[in-house]
Amino acid sequence: MTAVLPAPDETAAIQAQWEMSSVRRVRLGAGEVLTDAPGSLWALVHEGAVLVETATGRHPLAAGDAVHVDARTAYRLVAAAPALVLAADLRLVVPAHPLPSPLVVTAFSERHRGVTGLVTTCPINDGRHPALFVASYAGLVGAAMTASWLEDAPPPGAAPLGDEQVASVVAALVDRPGEPWTLDRMAGLVHLSRSALTDRFRRATGRSPMQVLRDVRMGEARQLLGVEGQPVTRVAYAVGYGSVAAFSRAFSSSHGVTPQRWREQAPCGQRAGIRSSANPSPAATAATAPTTNGQRTP
Repeated sequence: MTAVLPAPDETAAIQAQWEMSSVRRVRLGAGEVLTDAPGSLWALVHEGAVLVETATGRHPLAAGDAVHVDARTAYRLVAAAPALVLAADLRLVVPAHPLPSPLVVTAFSERHRGVTGLVTTCPINDGRHPALFVASYAGLVGAAMTASWLEDAPPPGAAPLGDEQVASVVAALVDRPGEPWTLDRMAGLVHLSRSALTDRFRRATGRSPMQVLRDVRMGEARQLLGVEGQPVTRVAYAVGYGSVAAFSRAFSSSHGVTPQRWREQAPCGQRAGIRSSANPSPAATAATAPTTNGQRTP
């Protein structure tokens, strides 16, 4: 479930949009690797110690430390000693900062006692919690991780998406993910060249415009796939793909499974529970399939 954003016209700065579907307790023996790990991981070490291994090195975490690894980063989490870990599939859908991956926050439990108390006493992995309840977890955890990162090593220009041109484009993508967006169209929206827009996106969010578009579309797709009776074909067209095959390739590349398989695996109570055929998203109401203009759809 995705944390709720303010309407695009309410503020010049876009707030980060975080999403998750579950938080589970996992007990690991010394040397044991976290299995069934989601593509994007948030982990809080409740007891013991673990190592997070990525291409950039080995990152040790003691009890109370937390880490977020995005879906683009290959990783392995292994227990350095017997450990109890809280693991969640936390995803950053709309970025407001160029967050690193992995993002390690030391003493998370001490610095964010309220969030820690919530996730340790009320894990969500049974499919019975309301969608808005799950959304609150994503927003709280994501905000806590970002706040700690800014406190520990505030980079130059790290104010929340202060670039108005970038904010305007991101707002349009979030509001209308199913439209036939291209880099030329995004740049034209704010009267910038393609290279200037790309540079400003990377400085403000750490991602290119097309990467942000893809992530917004994938977030919308997960929401729509959670609507009972919503055909995959309709989801594909609603989020801007000209064919089911193109959508399935993009979704599988991002999630490691096909859209149908993801739908089957997702806990029914933790899908897009606030959406239904009577309360569709803007993308779901698109009457026709979007067209392309020669650029590959992200």
